[in-house]
Amino acid sequence: MARDASDLAQRLGRQAEAVCRHYLSKGHREGRYWLVGDVRNTPGRSMFVRLKGAESGKGAAGKWTDAATGDHGDLLDVIRESCGLVDFKDVAEEARTFLSLPHPEPDTQPRHRPTAAPTGSPEAARRLSAMSQPIARTLVETYFRTRGITDLRETVSLRFQPRCYYRPDEHSPTEIWPAMIAAVTDLNGRQTGAHRTWLAPDGCGKAPIETPRRAMGDLLGHAVRFGVAHDVLAAGEGIETVRSLKMVLPHMPMAAALSAAHLSAILFPATLRRLYIVRDDDPAGDGARDSLITRANAAGVETIVLSPRLEDFNEDLRTAGIDALRAAARMQIAPEDVARFMALAA
Repeated sequence: MARDASDLAQRLGRQAEAVCRHYLSKGHREGRYWLVGDVRNTPGRSMFVRLKGAESGKGAAGKWTDAATGDHGDLLDVIRESCGLVDFKDVAEEARTFLSLPHPEPDTQPRHRPTAAPTGSPEAARRLSAMSQPIARTLVETYFRTRGITDLRETVSLRFQPRCYYRPDEHSPTEIWPAMIAAVTDLNGRQTGAHRTWLAPDGCGKAPIETPRRAMGDLLGHAVRFGVAHDVLAAGEGIETVRSLKMVLPHMPMAAALSAAHLSAILFPATLRRLYIVRDDDPAGDGARDSLITRANAAGVETIVLSPRLEDFNEDLRTAGIDALRAAARMQIAPEDVARFMALAA
């Protein structure tokens, strides 16, 4: 595959200006370079593509650098990002189509040219998750440790993206930061959206940007899920809040709805009999609690409210420690759920 990529990149470099005019159409030529906002074809001047140069190496035609972010690559990267592609085979197919090259061993079934997923759509969310990696031994683990969260069982819904795009607004240049990607799913496990938490380069906190958390896709009624719920579910707002409670109730299925408004609208499994409402101690949390109690009562679901001592359960964990959090949770959950879901103290 590496040889194929190198060959395609060189072929594209020979037609660098034509490639730019096609995939980076919102840019323009200045001298020996094509200028555009970023690799996603945003208007601007921070990214420049070399139009003339050697076939390979540092100064090769088709090499590009984004001065705003320090990002760099070749024209295969341009095709991947501007078309919203994930797999190399799709990028290679798109490149061969542009170059009018024969395609290797065509499938017996007709293939459609991949198209870019609409920005912020469920499909874009699924592609972002697919382009990310498991969180083991990544900055996501580091980030959780700084929040006092060390038990990371049942975290398949979380991924790590080392180079996640961030734009403060439509007029600002694109930035690149590492990010935790959380898959938002419906009751059947189908991904409908994604939540991005941009991280500091060392993982010891969120990135120093204006809005380090953003969601995309279809969120209403859905959630980031940790475990499969049947008769019992604990539902809260933030991922860190829910994962903190998961430290002392590791066997209880939980869901993070990502905001108070979305928590109040979360959908219930048909088999649900008891709902634990993991509230944040603020007016929005009170509103979500009241709305959920009303909806659950109408559906015949018992509700039990779990309240933190401080602002939320992650603050409780970091301030008072896991033993105090375990004791507080034990006092609030139903007695029959203690043995079923609670971890014993070490």
